Amino acid sequence: MFGFAKTKMVSPDKALPGRSQAIPVPERHVVLDTPLAPPYPAGTEIAEFALGCFWGAERKFWETPGVYSTSVGYEGGHTPNPTYEEVCSGLTGHTETVRVVYDPAKVSYADLLKVFWESHDPTQGMRQGNDVGTQYRSAIFTHSAAQAKEADASRAAYQKVLDGAGYGPVTTEITEAPEFYFAEDYHQQYLYKNPGGYCGIGGTGLSCPVGVARADG
Repeated sequence: MFGFAKTKMVSPDKALPGRSQAIPVPERHVVLDTPLAPPYPAGTEIAEFALGCFWGAERKFWETPGVYSTSVGYEGGHTPNPTYEEVCSGLTGHTETVRVVYDPAKVSYADLLKVFWESHDPTQGMRQGNDVGTQYRSAIFTHSAAQAKEADASRAAYQKVLDGAGYGPVTTEITEAPEFYFAEDYHQQYLYKNPGGYCGIGGTGLSCPVGVARADG
């Protein structure tokens, strides 16, 4: 997970071409015993977050009550159906992303945003700790106008907290979700399969306000 000092976004014309065939997706989540790929149950919603190495990031969310399923993949770039090696090259534009399928009756989007903000340092740009490159940049990929509103409000609220502690500007991008490409089988629930595996996730230690501007407010 180290050594990829690719900190400049690749342009679409220089991105790797990828492939038309999708990476095979495991049928079941090895921790939650739920499907990784859609269709998902009626009433559930999708949230997608990038916050550094997706191994540790995924565990943060599958441990969150009310989450139905999680998976890891690649999002926000140009290359269709990329491999992990291609993403690591810095020539796809994708960032390592966690898809969270959740029941909003059991856990709110605001609560998921709190997990997101508190689980990494969102001021580091194209890196997260020792992991350096565009694939480690912080991002929120929204699936509705309501999610976008809450994400924007939470970013502003957390910026105030960070300002008070001497941190710089939040570099997290918030954008409408493009296509999510599932990562290879061995990346899914990696830290459950490899309990002693590497986890580069670490927050600032600062609490994020919850529900500062709910979408219906």
